[in-house]
Amino acid sequence: MNDSDIMTARQPDPKDTVIHPTETYRVYAIKYARHERRSPANFIGGDTHDVPMPLDYFVWAVVGKDRTFLVDTGFDQAGADKRGRHITRPIHEGLQAVGIDPAGVQDVVITHMHYDHAGNRDLFPQARYHVQDKEMSFCTGRCMCHHPLALHFEPDDVASMVHKVFKGRVAFHDGDDEIAPGITVHHMGGHTAGLQVVRVRTEKGWMVLASDASHFYANMEGKRPFPAVYNVADMMEAYRRIYALADAPQLVIPGHDPQVLERFPAAGREHEGWIARLDGDPR
Repeated sequence: MNDSDIMTARQPDPKDTVIHPTETYRVYAIKYARHERRSPANFIGGDTHDVPMPLDYFVWAVVGKDRTFLVDTGFDQAGADKRGRHITRPIHEGLQAVGIDPAGVQDVVITHMHYDHAGNRDLFPQARYHVQDKEMSFCTGRCMCHHPLALHFEPDDVASMVHKVFKGRVAFHDGDDEIAPGITVHHMGGHTAGLQVVRVRTEKGWMVLASDASHFYANMEGKRPFPAVYNVADMMEAYRRIYALADAPQLVIPGHDPQVLERFPAAGREHEGWIARLDGDPR
């Protein structure tokens, strides 16, 4: 290229270099229930330590400038009574505590259709539900003929979601997809055939709400799979993928670990022990 070519070459238009920043979100982990159990119940092959290792139950609120997303819907008191779980705070109280009116929620991402993630069927009357194709096929198909797979699903929750399909209130996703700028879903499988995780852009970078891709930090950190599983190989592979999707290991949030409330600051002084601000600085 000679000097004249350089002089006549198209110069970059300033508009070409404008960066359109992806929206960032506040993210809350809201604890609503608890189940006491011991560590051998949380790993395939058990655990020689045999120490208390309870499950905390969460939903997650993703709050943007103009739009709020809820990840999973938990279960209600009737569901807790049926399965011997303890409601610590009803979900609507946790949402209201961070300024969210359940009746106004427009988008709910269901990571999978297990009873503790897809209940409270009437709490979000305006919401559109985001579900993986494979999960709906899984929970309405022949796999539900097998008790070890079916026992974690509540038939009324599944039926309710089918009714929402016919009402035009379900958005289906096939694998990885964008829900909104700065929010994507990623099919993992493993725990269920259609489990998906949610990737969220925060001020700290890309965060992954892993849900039951990993129940505890110890599952994914130690590569020790949880016993409630559809496909062990997919569960093990998900441990690698969720870390690859996040900008830092501490930005991968497991689905049931009480340590989440210890590792992240409370949303406010009055929220200590039940609502954590996940996009804040870890403790």
